[in-house]
Amino acid sequence: MSSTARPTARRAVRAAGSLAAVALAVTACAAPGSDAAADGAASGSAEDPVRIGVVSSGEEYWTTFADAASDAGIEVEIVNFSDYQLPNQGLTDGDLDLNQFQHLQFLAGYNVASGSDLTPIGATAVYPLALYSAKHDTVEAIPAGGEVAIPNDDTNQARALLVLQDAGLITLKDGGNSFSTPADVIADESKITVTPVDAAQTALALQDVDASIINNDFVGDAGLTADDALFSDDPDSAAAEPYINVWVSRAEDADDETLNKLVDIFHSPEIEEGVLEASGGTGVIKDNDAADLQRILTDIQTNLGAQG
Repeated sequence: MSSTARPTARRAVRAAGSLAAVALAVTACAAPGSDAAADGAASGSAEDPVRIGVVSSGEEYWTTFADAASDAGIEVEIVNFSDYQLPNQGLTDGDLDLNQFQHLQFLAGYNVASGSDLTPIGATAVYPLALYSAKHDTVEAIPAGGEVAIPNDDTNQARALLVLQDAGLITLKDGGNSFSTPADVIADESKITVTPVDAAQTALALQDVDASIINNDFVGDAGLTADDALFSDDPDSAAAEPYINVWVSRAEDADDETLNKLVDIFHSPEIEEGVLEASGGTGVIKDNDAADLQRILTDIQTNLGAQG
């Protein structure tokens, strides 16, 4: 791409793979607090498009979104990443204007670890975490002393434990929270035992355990659908709040009119339909406003700081 030419919104999405390589190189060279971050959000013009970091540019709804933004007078550039840590660093460094790939729990972890103040400005969806079994048809049929596999990564492990508690299979110390670990399971008040495994192995473990908590990313690959779940968390519950996926900006750009207009465009019926289709029908669209999301984020970060 020459310095004077720019792809259309549709072509910007298709170029995401090569743009990712450029983004990685720029991110590696930029330093936090550089002049790029101080310049503020992009204008959304053809010469200065809003740069959005994602990890799913191949989904068709991003093309729909880019076209809708262009029709509204905002040019966007969708920049794809394969490493979940990089879209936040790119935003902190000023190489991106927005990102949209993470839930609040993940964002809180980044902010606390890096000393950053990235801020949610809009919600997208919650993807319920569900319990599946190849041996039992109901939660009640899982026997006392049964074994349930759960993802072993910090974020999904805590969430899986909360799902099992809501299902009545375990009891967690102090009621549990988004930082609970298997050590918080109160054995003499719980019906089953938990076995943490790599998230990608939870579906494979179905033949060896009574049930598994399977991340949405692996449900389809296992030949399962949301209808096969014995139980899943309530997307409207307080326990699900840390797992609301969000649009994120730098704190100083949180009120930027162009960025907030993009959040509104994302919630058009056509794009929301594409998001749900990409999730295999498991996603639940959320519309929490920025103030509510920032409240939830602050609570998580406070609790995370206390954990340290």
